[in-house]
Amino acid sequence: MSLPAADLQDLQATLADRLFIQISGWHLYLGDAELAGPLAIECSARIDQGASVAARQAIEAVKVSLAGGATHLPLARLLPPAQLRELEEILEPYCR
Repeated sequence: MSLPAADLQDLQATLADRLFIQISGWHLYLGDAELAGPLAIECSARIDQGASVAARQAIEAVKVSLAGGATHLPLARLLPPAQLRELEEILEPYCR
């Protein structure tokens, strides 16, 4: 199951504004990093598994390019733990 297009756009906008990656004390919001769209798609693909599972699997699936593409890390490695909980809370209404 995946989300309808309107819900996917709403989810992407919410993720863009509320979630960030943290690097050396700097917060880079997912919208600015152009990661909100890929994360919304990954969450949507897993939404039928529940908010917690969808969130954890989606942040592992999204790869973040570093050093001009020389290396890639899962988004999970760059999100502070509180941001994972925030993502789970954001996904809860879509799981119903």
